[in-house]
Amino acid sequence: MPKLGGILETALYTDDMARARRFYEGALELKPIFADERLCAYGVADRSVLLLFRRGTTADTVTMPGGTIPGHGGSGRLHVAFAIGADELGAWEERLTAQRIAIEGRTDWPRGGRSIYFRDPDGHLLELATPGLWSVY
Repeated sequence: MPKLGGILETALYTDDMARARRFYEGALELKPIFADERLCAYGVADRSVLLLFRRGTTADTVTMPGGTIPGHGGSGRLHVAFAIGADELGAWEERLTAQRIAIEGRTDWPRGGRSIYFRDPDGHLLELATPGLWSVY
């Protein structure tokens, strides 16, 4: 059986790309690696990519010189968890509080990990999680 090497991309959808970019580039200090009117891609930890699509722009198949990307999409409030170091949780809580971003939940996991939860401007639930959340993290 061939092995998977990890999750490369995950996608969220926004009604207001400028507002979403201000949030992700300001609150999380993510840097775009690609951006146009339909999509903004952020590199995360030099290994993963967070894709922000303008809602309604991904339903149809896109044909490019190198091939095709089948239509896709998501609706409602979605969830993404970002991995952080155990010693960084307090600094993140301070940063979010200073930016008036409400922390909606906190969880101490049985394996020793800890998570905090907050929302982006489109209502997506974001999580910052320390090691010990899953058996693989």
